[in-house]
Amino acid sequence: MKVIVDTCVWSLALRRNRKHSVDCVLELRNLILDHKVQMLGHIRQEILSGIRDKNQFDKLQKYLENFPDWVCETEDYIEAARCFNICQSKGIQGSNTDFLICATAARNHFSIFTIDKDFLRFSHALPIILHKPDLIKSEDS
Repeated sequence: MKVIVDTCVWSLALRRNRKHSVDCVLELRNLILDHKVQMLGHIRQEILSGIRDKNQFDKLQKYLENFPDWVCETEDYIEAARCFNICQSKGIQGSNTDFLICATAARNHFSIFTIDKDFLRFSHALPIILHKPDLIKSEDS
């Protein structure tokens, strides 16, 4: 199964400044090695936004070229709006970007790798699959 990696996971991996991010970074590495990472254009934009140093921006842009964008279709945007409405009716707030991730993942049978707790709330109302890292899976067994 392909996995959409949320911006927060990429940020941890690319900055590597937190000790508790080690498991998350290792899992992303494993997903990359297994060719399971699916990039979305708006996640690429979020990753690259705010990088002021041109050399650092260019280096990261070049690295991310290894992950082609999944092209979102009209149905994804319509489904994202539906996801927003469903969650809003249940008192669950989220961003348009997050709901587009949910819609694209659900329609294409991708899972979502994130540490953003909002997605756990979304999963109670939406048909999304949250990726559970293998490192955590083995500890639960």
